[in-house]
Amino acid sequence: MPKTISSTTLRNGYNEVSAWCREKQEPVFATKNGVGDLVVMDIESYEQLMARLDVLKTLAEGYRDVVEGRTHSALEGVVRLREEFGL
Repeated sequence: MPKTISSTTLRNGYNEVSAWCREKQEPVFATKNGVGDLVVMDIESYEQLMARLDVLKTLAEGYRDVVEGRTHSALEGVVRLREEFGL
């Protein structure tokens, strides 16, 4: 279950929230006037999330290439590499 706190709790208990995020490696959802406002997470978790998103983006691009027929066989790839690098 995600941890949800008020913006006041975030403001007054920043150090505790920061420590909790780093220890649990989970985000904290902050509300303002009872409505979702922010997500707070430790930097390591954020960087991991961004890396995962980058991998998913690359996979999606590759999938689109396959669906749209922008592919070639492995043999064609080897031939092209040899031609390009004079091997």
